[in-house]
Amino acid sequence: MKYVDPKFYSAGLRFKCQKCGRCCQSHGDYSYVYLSLPERRRLARHLGLMTQVFTRRFCVKTDGLYHLRDPHKGCLFLTKGRCGVYEARPRQCRTWPFWPENMNRIVWFGEVSRDCPGIGEGPLIDSARIERRLQEAAEEE
Repeated sequence: MKYVDPKFYSAGLRFKCQKCGRCCQSHGDYSYVYLSLPERRRLARHLGLMTQVFTRRFCVKTDGLYHLRDPHKGCLFLTKGRCGVYEARPRQCRTWPFWPENMNRIVWFGEVSRDCPGIGEGPLIDSARIERRLQEAAEEE
C-alpha cells in the first residue's frame, strides 16, 4: 500500500454514502471496475446468467485482467443514479472510498472530496475499520 499515510487517518475519517452514483461514473484513468472470477460468478448469479455469458456480455480483458466494458462511459449497471447490482457489487465498489491510493491527505481532500459528496459526512469511521477496508480492497477474492 504505497500511497497510504496511516497518520492521516489515525483519528478516523467521516464518510457516509450519499447514494449519488458519482463514484460509478467515469473519472478518466480511474474508470475501470476490475472483476475477479468469483466476482464475475456472483454478478452472473445475481443477473441469472451463466458466468461465461456474463463475461462475454459485460466484460473485456485488458493486460490480463477482466473489467466491465466501456469504462469511460461509467458503470454499465448504473441505472437512474443507482446501482442495479448493489447486493452483488464488486469488492472495488464495496470498499470505496477506502482505497490505498486515496488514503493520504492530498488525494482525500483534493480529488476524492471533489468527486464524492460523502467525504466529511456521517459518523466517524475509526482507523481500525479503515485498515480493515484497506485490507479488503487489497485482497484477492
